[in-house]
Amino acid sequence: MKEKLFSFSINRSLIIALVSLMALGACKSKKKAAQPAPAPAPVETVEQAPPPPAPVASAEEVAAEKLENYFNSVAAAGNTSMANQSIQETLAMFSNQETPVLIVIHEENGIKDYDEPTTIKKYLEYLKDTKKNLNFISDIRLDANGKVSELELRRK
Repeated sequence: MKEKLFSFSINRSLIIALVSLMALGACKSKKKAAQPAPAPAPVETVEQAPPPPAPVASAEEVAAEKLENYFNSVAAAGNTSMANQSIQETLAMFSNQETPVLIVIHEENGIKDYDEPTTIKKYLEYLKDTKKNLNFISDIRLDANGKVSELELRRK
């Protein structure tokens, strides 16, 4: 008898839940049908200001980007003749082959410690030999002719 009572209450509960679910669903659909469609918002034409002009890169930024590319090409050169060609192209950007290259190894409170100073020619030969470009350009100085007169590098 208890089993019959239990199954009867489960069936009854399921039917009640089904009926109430259908009733709730019907109410929602009637509300949606009864509500009028919202009027489209009026379209306003607003004149947009022209976009600001792209920032113009300074001569130092352009030179630094070119040098980074040259340094990477020297380090990644497949053979020595390609590396030497890249070195010659790079040296054309400098005022002379003895242009100082300073590599910052530590900085604290605005005081910089440099590795032993070198020249651009020696640095490019170093890149060719090690085939690794571990530094990035942190400061670059150009002379009146637009050639690089001093270069400061940092570790990546």
